[in-house]
Amino acid sequence: NLHAPQSGGVDQMGNFTPISGDFTKFNFATGLTTTSATDWDIAFRATTIVVNGGVSYGATDEPARNGNGAVYIASSTTMASVTEVNTSLLTQDTTSGYAIATGSGNGWYTHQPNPINLISPTAGKILVIKTHDGKYAKVEILSYYKDSPASPDSLTDESRYYTFNYVYQPNDGVITF
Repeated sequence: NLHAPQSGGVDQMGNFTPISGDFTKFNFATGLTTTSATDWDIAFRATTIVVNGGVSYGATDEPARNGNGAVYIASSTTMASVTEVNTSLLTQDTTSGYAIATGSGNGWYTHQPNPINLISPTAGKILVIKTHDGKYAKVEILSYYKDSPASPDSLTDESRYYTFNYVYQPNDGVITF
């Protein structure tokens, strides 16, 4: 239940207000959210995930990138089958876009308009992350809804609550899990 709120966006009437709000930062070494300006690995706001490496894309309230973090998405796979980091695939956030692409079908999730605005993690998408301090983790996002309901209902279940599994490799220079 990692809460990743956002202000703004498109409301029920189709009106748009600018998106803003703090990103919820997470540190794999501690397994906790953090408010630290430097000791975070990934950060969440609604469906957007950023890494602590590279530079800001320029969205309102993005955290400063001051680490060496990077990421890629291992596709069509299972968490258990990701046993080693392919360091040549790691990318960082840039002024041109996030390393974890946003939008339905582009990154970790699919947006289904029917039922209304359901966000579903895409099966087989494993995030492989280089942490802010050069270690590694792999992440499987399981749910975008509070308490991870088996069959989420976007009209009744609270959204912007991540549930995920992860494996953290704490040893310097080790790229295997």
